[in-house]
Parts: sequence; structure tokens; C-alpha cells
Amino acid sequence: DHISVGLILGVFTNENEEGPSQFTNAADTFDKHVSGKLRELLAISGPSLKKGKTRIFHGLHQDFSSIVVVGLGKKAAGVNPYENWDEDKENIRAAIAAGCRQIQDLEVPSVEVDPCGDAQAAAEGALLGLFEYDELKQKKKPPVDVQLHGSDGTEAWKKGLIYAKGQNLARYLMEAPANHMTPTRFATIVEEKLKSCSNKVTVHIRNKSWIEAQEMGSFLSVAKGSDEPPVLLEVHYKGSSDANEPPLVFVGKGITFDSGGISIKPSSNMDAMRADMGGAATICSAIITAAELKLPLNMIGLTPLCENMPSGKANKPGDVVKAKNGKTIQVDNTDAEGRLVLADALCYAHSFKPRAIVDAATLTGAMDVALGSGATGVFTNSHQLWNHLYEVSSCTNNRHEGD
Repeated sequence: DHISVGLILGVFTNENEEGPSQFTNAADTFDKHVSGKLRELLAISGPSLKKGKTRIFHGLHQDFSSIVVVGLGKKAAGVNPYENWDEDKENIRAAIAAGCRQIQDLEVPSVEVDPCGDAQAAAEGALLGLFEYDELKQKKKPPVDVQLHGSDGTEAWKKGLIYAKGQNLARYLMEAPANHMTPTRFATIVEEKLKSCSNKVTVHIRNKSWIEAQEMGSFLSVAKGSDEPPVLLEVHYKGSSDANEPPLVFVGKGITFDSGGISIKPSSNMDAMRADMGGAATICSAIITAAELKLPLNMIGLTPLCENMPSGKANKPGDVVKAKNGKTIQVDNTDAEGRLVLADALCYAHSFKPRAIVDAATLTGAMDVALGSGATGVFTNSHQLWNHLYEVSSCTNNRHEGD
């Protein structure tokens, strides 16, 4: 029985948005194979294809049951200085993602993807577009196996798949319900993933008695309101040839559910607080990705993992707790717990004599109010580090707004 295979091909809009679309190399080659039939069908099936839109053709070629043509927008759009992103890469990601979802809707089990001039962006778009958290569903969408069409950019394609897999892992960790993604389970998943992708890693799952011995009173004060035991997850990746090279330390907030504690949140949309460990999910996925890419760096990830719950043992507004560095903190509002768990982890981070410390957290709703979903807020005391972040954010399309 012949397995049906889909094919995704890209077309660019003309400069003046009129007239026939410009084809990518792969689309052009394919069109020649079918004696110009693709151009012909594209022209009679409707107006020229807009950016991010798709059109499906069947029976054009015996090797492919379905051809999805995707609109890539204008060719060589370049970096948009106002948006601080690379429009070419972003257009490819969005278009390929839309194409892959079409293929999945058609229940075609395998698809070949046109690299569209940037195989890494195409691979990212494909995998990111197909992601869905369906672990607890009985009826799952059919899986789609994604392959590169042709041999242009094989290495870049592989790299794109690794990047997208890392991002999807973070999405998986954040999307899972809080009763499934407990501190213990989170730590176990990260440990399994790291151990399977590199032998240059060590993982320490630090339990409550270790946290107590470290005198992390600030972190513990948040954890004690819940019956779920806290974990400080500590991961080391030694990718540098020099074992003593100072590491980059990443610290991520790992509140696996945030009810607000005694200063309880409103109940509408509180389910989204299962993702309050987004910082931890992101930095762990980044280190796993770095290990898969065999980056020549020493990296350490520290994630304080616990729930913030209201109970007879919970922090109360006005309570005073003592952090690892000996400072006391008055807890004004128990829903400001992120800084309490990060404070002790950041203090511990200094013991590794790091080259730099980066922390990531879903820290406050005010950031969302200020910047919406379009960018991430950044606060730093290092201009050099900020400049690095700003430059890299335009090619990876994760935009930051600095302060």
C-alpha cells in the first residue's frame, strides 16, 4: 500500500502585489516536472496567494497525494527595525506552520517541506506549527512525519528541528495540568531528557531537607503552604573543553501552580497559573537544546520548584522570612512569591562563580499589561549582556524590550 506523502511549496508575492507569484527554487523545479501545471492551477484557483495563506492541490504528481502551496510574502523583506525581527525567517515559519496544519487536517502521515531559502526557519515552522498538548486526550490528531524536500540546507534543517523540539518541550511543560506537572515530575522529565541527549551533564534533584540545610528560608516559606514537596533542580552541562571555565548560570522560576496563596487570585483564568513555571521550563529546555547542539559552553540551570497554595501552613501577609543570604523579608502580598523563590536560587547561583547570571520568570502580570504578548521585558545591570540578547532576539524572533 502506497503511503501518501504531502508536499509543501512556497511562493513569494510580487513587489507590486499584482501579477503571478514568484516561485521558490523547489516550487519552480516541481512546476517544471509537472509541465507548468502548478502555475496554471495557482493562477485559475484565485487571487495571488497572500502571506501565510495556503492553497491545496491534489493529483498533480504521482509521488505526492497533496500539494500545499504557502504564501511567503515579499521576497528579501529583511530585518524590520521597528519590530526587531527578521521578516523573511518569520514569514517562512508562519507559512510552513500553516501548511503543515493543512497536511495534518488531510490526515496525510508524511510531508516534505520546501526549505524556502532558509531551511532552519522552515524546520522550526513545521514542528512549532504541529505542536499540540494532547497527552490526556483519547482522540489525538494524526502524527505527521516532517522531512526536508530536496537537499538544500540539510544541516540548517537539522538545527531547526532541534531548536523547535526545545521550544515544544517548554510548551509541553507549561501546558500540562498542575496535578500532572508537579515539582517532582518536572524534575524527573528534565533529568530523563538531559541524560538521554548528552553524557556531559549532571543532574541534582535537591529535596526539602537539602533546601532546609541550605537555609533557603525565603523559598521554603512559599513551598510550605502546599502538600506537594519542593525541589531545587540543579543541572550542569559541561560543554567547554576547559572544565574550569566559569559557567553561565540560568535561574528559572518554577511555581508549578500559583493560586496566589492567602492573597488568593480571582478564580477566572486561574487555570493558566499551571504555567507559572514558564521560567523553569524555558531555561531547562534551553540547556537541553544546548546539550543537543553540543555547544562549547559550561552552563548551570537552577530552578526552585514548588506550588504556592493557601493552607493552614501558608505564608500570611505581614510575615517575615529569612533568606539564604541572612536578610529578612516582609511578605506584603503572598502572591508576590516569585521573587521569594528566586532570591534564594540567585544567592545560591553566586557560589558557582558564574560568568553571568540570567533569570527568567513569569514574574508579574504588570509585564503583560505593559508589553502585551508581543515582547518580553528585560531588566539588567549589564549593557553588554543586554546588547547580546537584543541582537540574538531578532534572529530567533523572541523579542525583548530593555530597561
